[in-house]
Amino acid sequence: MRASASALECLIVTFDDSNAVSNSGLILPITLAERLGLRDLFDLHIDLEDRPGRANVGRKAMAIVASILAGGDCIDDTAILESPNAQVILGQIMPAPSTLGVFLRSFETSDIADVERVAALLLKRAWLAGAGPGDESLTIDVDSTICQVYGNKKEGAYFGYTNLRGYHPHLVAVGKTGDILGIVTREGNANTARGAGEFVTQVINNARAAGATGEITMRFDSGFFSRAVRDTASQGNVRICITTRMSKRLKQVIAAIPEETWTSIPYWLEGGADVAEVEYREIQGNIAHLQEIDKTFVLS
Repeated sequence: MRASASALECLIVTFDDSNAVSNSGLILPITLAERLGLRDLFDLHIDLEDRPGRANVGRKAMAIVASILAGGDCIDDTAILESPNAQVILGQIMPAPSTLGVFLRSFETSDIADVERVAALLLKRAWLAGAGPGDESLTIDVDSTICQVYGNKKEGAYFGYTNLRGYHPHLVAVGKTGDILGIVTREGNANTARGAGEFVTQVINNARAAGATGEITMRFDSGFFSRAVRDTASQGNVRICITTRMSKRLKQVIAAIPEETWTSIPYWLEGGADVAEVEYREIQGNIAHLQEIDKTFVLS
């Protein structure tokens, strides 16, 4: 191969086809959203009353959805979809970023439940159209995350255990596909387990209403280890897999497991890992109650 003595200092890309369109990958999700009636759901269930951004809720909400799908993470990023060709893909005129800013600032905490209802109804329509698990087993992962914000006047934005100002929402996703089944916005200083019982109930109800008739298993980390989560899952006839907190008593139980009971498994840490099963009464209570909460733990 002949060596080149020239150095590439810059690269300029030009389009020689007038029909070339950026973000054309939006065609599929936007078409799906329109056929599922997402725009109409926004118009029907979101009422901003007499606030400045109340007009054309569905059109503005769909513009924000499209921007997020295209990688936008702030209001100004919606400007990338203002080109005429991009608007052909969206099937609508793209509102200006300033208009969408007014729209978003018109929302109050009380409107969050309406947005969650839209999400639940969209899930139901999608699953009943064939995207759901039907009678197959369904594994759901529940977690929380920190969403950092910077404005000190944002309602509910507080400093939490990470020392970052923001929100601390609960999220739930399908383990197999990563599909988001629900999000509950919470204040930034909320404990992980706060409101978890109610959220689990909502997730179970939404999944069943959307046509999931098979066995449901929900997976949690130790932040959700509480009686409320366990009782709610039990009432909903749902299996749970939850990391238990490491207590002095549990350490004693683990130490008493015979060496031959441990089984080696592949693991990402050097040296691998071992697992074993043991029965353990994880939450104290009266004797009758304890008989109902014996669990089998897999320890590693």
